[in-house]
Amino acid sequence: MNVSRLVKQAQKGNKEALLQLILAEQDAYYRLAYSYMKNEHDAMDVMEDMIVTLYEKVDQLQKGEAFYSWSKTILVNRCKAVLRKKERFLPLGDEREPSLAALTDDNPYRYMESEMDIQVLLSHLNPQQREAIELRYVHDLPYQTIADMTDAPVGTIKSRISQGIQKLKAMIGGDRYENDRGELTRAQTDLEYRTGSVRT
Repeated sequence: MNVSRLVKQAQKGNKEALLQLILAEQDAYYRLAYSYMKNEHDAMDVMEDMIVTLYEKVDQLQKGEAFYSWSKTILVNRCKAVLRKKERFLPLGDEREPSLAALTDDNPYRYMESEMDIQVLLSHLNPQQREAIELRYVHDLPYQTIADMTDAPVGTIKSRISQGIQKLKAMIGGDRYENDRGELTRAQTDLEYRTGSVRT
């Protein structure tokens, strides 16, 4: 699919071209909206709002290849606006979840098992770190897009991700798996794989 070509067609009034662009990423849009809204109804509502905005403003997009970063930024901004209006804005979930101790009390080795819910671990980060890590590794968005979505410099986003990953490592005992030369052992490398921090 040639994104730039379809964007140019959409900017000339071709609604089918814009629809094709949207449908190609509809699952990604939904997952992103749901991660903020936490329920299907609200996620679908903000997606509809995003689509209306895309139809109204696609002619303002200067670089066609940036369509998906641009449209996802519009979606996240709409999510945040709706949540602020409802007076419950908590970036990507700041709700209470079971404590890490409660999860591991019955089995001290449970934190190293593959079924460990990464979402539970992420709930122990601050909202900004969790948002940055989820946008980067769950939704696979580039740093610049995350920066645009959160109104933060790219350096700040990278710092939030780095600090968040260090906290995750500490929570599951990552530091115990580093040898005397500071090299990662298999256990810690497995953690990085599961949190996505091995990406560049």
